[in-house]
Amino acid sequence: MRIARHDFRHAAVLSPLVPPGRETWVAHLFSAVAVRKGGVVRRSVADTEREIGRDALIDEVRRRGFHILECGGQFVIICNDGPMTVIR
Repeated sequence: MRIARHDFRHAAVLSPLVPPGRETWVAHLFSAVAVRKGGVVRRSVADTEREIGRDALIDEVRRRGFHILECGGQFVIICNDGPMTVIR
């Protein structure tokens, strides 16, 4: 199923930790082509904390079965549920 780039209809099924009114930000993040292909997306820690909060993002990533890392002021989200090994 192909999802239109600005189709935010699935925002209603977000984690309960996502603050009201922030669903669009989360829906936009997880509507990226990289997400659908099992790739990687990243967002600034500062922007994330301002927009939805760290805990809400982590909860949303866990709910989807993805992995999340924090490095150099960025959250790096690996958009698949396969095993992960951190090399360094």
